[in-house]
Amino acid sequence: MIRPVPVLMYHHINPHKGDMVTVTPDVFGEQMRYLRKTGYRALNASELESYLKGEYIPDGKAVAITFDDGWLDNYIFAFPVLEKYRLNAIVFIVTERADKASENACAVERAVPTHERSKGLISEGRAGKVVLSWKLIKEVSAGGLIEFCSHAKSHRRCAELSEAELYDELKGSKGIMETMLGRPCPYLCWPYGSYSNTSVRIAMEAGYRMIFTVDHGVTKPGDDPLFIKRIDVRDDLSWFKKKIFIYSSPVFSNLYLKIRKKGSL
Repeated sequence: MIRPVPVLMYHHINPHKGDMVTVTPDVFGEQMRYLRKTGYRALNASELESYLKGEYIPDGKAVAITFDDGWLDNYIFAFPVLEKYRLNAIVFIVTERADKASENACAVERAVPTHERSKGLISEGRAGKVVLSWKLIKEVSAGGLIEFCSHAKSHRRCAELSEAELYDELKGSKGIMETMLGRPCPYLCWPYGSYSNTSVRIAMEAGYRMIFTVDHGVTKPGDDPLFIKRIDVRDDLSWFKKKIFIYSSPVFSNLYLKIRKKGSL
């Protein structure tokens, strides 16, 4: 049987234990070490797309590692770990934030703020303190392990936008990504996991071939690439080991997800 591929979802990697959508650096490092030690391969976006089409079957166990929002703490605490263990990852960038971070870029400091303070700094026009600039994005992208894709233009809830706003958010961000990085950007992640039939249609018209959601689950060959499910990773190594084992198993993942859907877990 073909193994499913869990698509792991991260946001912040920083020392603020217990903060919203945050995994601490020590735990993240141990999670990545566990993947490498136990023989997992981290797929890049094109490999994941080929896997969904049934054109590519990984030799052994595999995951995909994703990061939403393009936080600066990813550069400080996560990317060096991925480089150390040679693990691919996909980072979803809010292009307006990257633009603003580039306008007021700051020195990279290991002392990073909490999630709420980070949002406040963006609102205050100080995105450079908490968000990746295009300079850093290009630097990391050149290494080949980590690729950058669209998280829309301004991080608005796409299910609530008009068609004109959606074209601007989705096609606009795609064009900016392609201009700044010099290559196609056919992959999108919904801000807040918010999407509608209309937003999916417009994303397709804009040229996106694979779209990531926050819907819970794993990926398998034949799944619709416009509705990629993911696993929201906790700041917990024991939880991680257990869930990776379950979600990588053709039998256990199917059973577990059925039970979970019924609300028993």
